[in-house]
Amino acid sequence: MATSTDASRPPRASVVALRFDGETLWALDQTLLPWREEEIPLRRAADVAEALKRLAIRGAPLIGVAGGYGVALELAANPDRESSEHAIALLRDARPTAVNLARAVDRVRAAALAAGAGEEVRAARAAAETIHAEEEAASAAMAAHGAGLLAGRRRILTHCNSGALAGPGRGTALSVVAELAERGQLDGVIACEARPLLQGARLTVWELSRLGIAHELIVDGAAAGLMRAGAVDAVVLGCDRVAANGDVANKVGTYGLALAAQAAGIPFVVVGPTSTIDLDASSGDEIVVEERDADEVRHARGEPLTMPGTPCRNPAFDVTPAALVTALVTERGVASPVTAAQLAALLA
Repeated sequence: MATSTDASRPPRASVVALRFDGETLWALDQTLLPWREEEIPLRRAADVAEALKRLAIRGAPLIGVAGGYGVALELAANPDRESSEHAIALLRDARPTAVNLARAVDRVRAAALAAGAGEEVRAARAAAETIHAEEEAASAAMAAHGAGLLAGRRRILTHCNSGALAGPGRGTALSVVAELAERGQLDGVIACEARPLLQGARLTVWELSRLGIAHELIVDGAAAGLMRAGAVDAVVLGCDRVAANGDVANKVGTYGLALAAQAAGIPFVVVGPTSTIDLDASSGDEIVVEERDADEVRHARGEPLTMPGTPCRNPAFDVTPAALVTALVTERGVASPVTAAQLAALLA
């Protein structure tokens, strides 16, 4: 498989998409990648919410971590309870599909409320840092579980971005890919471009290049044909929310890949921490699918792609029925088949 990486150049240091220095949350602005690597400072809940909305920070686990820090930042900067609660509520609702955000915001807020007088800020920061550490540890565990599951599957197709730009550590699905590469069990990766914002073309290719992993980029529409032709051994991708019955919400286009994988007779594997499992959603029908601005479809990097004002639909996610998912890899182990009973056992 061809690669865009210069073989003579060693892989660069691991990606740090989010870091907290005790006063400011620094985020690698993902809207600028791969052309520019620039951190932006975030000091209030509103700053974090805006970064989430415009996808400077993205990926379900990373969104949750950022939300937790956003609560801590707001409580440190804003002593007025009423206005801080309003800001935290707006942050909680900044992205509706990934359950990690609301869960992290609620957890850090609860830690602050439970602390004694004068200890709220310290407690909030500690809770946010704990969430960050948990997600980083989850990444390492998912890598090990997923690589074991996929041993012998040397040609992997992935969609959108599920690496260190989507979660602490090495991310979710790309952590498995990186682990397979380290074990010498990977021939290469086929990355879907992930229209309309091209997270695959911009972010996954950037990460794979840094890791020195052989890869090829394809347009989204080429994936099914390549699976049918025998060019793919497994589809491996992340998730934004998993319902109690195992239905999976992920980047739009995931459902089509699952159908194609089933037709081709290859595994369709979802990788995500248990923080993405939402037992309050009985099925994927109860997951809110974010509909984003139509201009994301009409334009690419500010340039028009179609007639001005063309009516568009722009769902950011779709829902894949659990029956199409071969396995769900989490930090606690693998659910296969993906059923309500299997998920409940993982969370027990």
